[in-house]
Amino acid sequence: VADRREGLGICGWILVSLSFLFVLITFPISIWTCIKVIKEYERAVVFRLGRILSKKAKGPGLILILPCTDIFIKVDLRTVTCEIPPQEILTKDAVTTQVDGVVYYRIHSAVSAVANVTDVHSATFLLAQTTLRNVLGTKSLAQLLAGREEIAHNIQTILDSATDHWGIKVARVEIKDVRIPVAMQRAMAAEAEAAREARAKVVAAEGEMNASKALKQASMVLTESPAGLQLRYLQTLTTLAAENNSTIVFPLPINMLEGL
Repeated sequence: VADRREGLGICGWILVSLSFLFVLITFPISIWTCIKVIKEYERAVVFRLGRILSKKAKGPGLILILPCTDIFIKVDLRTVTCEIPPQEILTKDAVTTQVDGVVYYRIHSAVSAVANVTDVHSATFLLAQTTLRNVLGTKSLAQLLAGREEIAHNIQTILDSATDHWGIKVARVEIKDVRIPVAMQRAMAAEAEAAREARAKVVAAEGEMNASKALKQASMVLTESPAGLQLRYLQTLTTLAAENNSTIVFPLPINMLEGL
C-alpha cells in the first residue's frame, strides 16, 4: 500500500464523529457490536470509509470498530498446505511425464494480502502450478528423477520472490511423485537390466582371472612337494564324499600314483 498524506477529509471526519456520537448515545448496547475478538493466529485489517485505518493489521485480542464507518477483514496467519494436482509436462529430452507437488506457505503481511491481490490463496495456487510446469520443462528426465531437492528449492525461490508483495512467505516446496509412461518404464527397466548384466559379466571375468592366478601359484607350490599333491587329492575326495554322501573305491593303491 502506497504512502498517503491526504486524510479522511471534512466529510469523512463528520461521518466518523456522528458514528462515535451514535455509540455514546446507545451505550452500553452498542459496545457489544463495536468490540471484536481477534484470535492469536489471526489479524484484522480495518477499513474506515474505504481506507485502511493503519499500515499494520490489528490484533490479536480486542479491537474497537465504529459502526457504519468501519469494516474489517480477518486474515489467517497459519501455514497453508497447497496441493498441486498432477501436471502433464514435456521434459527437455521430449519425455511426457506427470508431476505433482505440495507448497507450504503462510501470510506474513495481512495488509498486503488484502490490499494487493483479490484472492491471495487462489493466486498463489495458480502461480505454483505455472512455476512447476515452467521449471520442470527445462529439465531432462534424468535430472528430474535425480535432482528433486534442487528443483524444489528453485521453485521455492521463484515463488517466494513472486509472492513477496502479496504478503506471502513460501516455507517449503516438495515434489511428491513423477509418473512416466509404461513404455518408458519398460525401456528404462531393460536398460537397467542390461547394465547390471554387463557389470555381472565384468565381475565374473575379474573373478576368473584372480582364480587362475591363485591356481597358478598353488600349482607351483604343489610341484615343489609331491606329498602335498597326494594330500590335496585325498582332501578333495573327502570333501566330495561329505557333500554328496557317496562311497569312493580306490582300484589302485595310492603308492602307485607316484609313478604317474
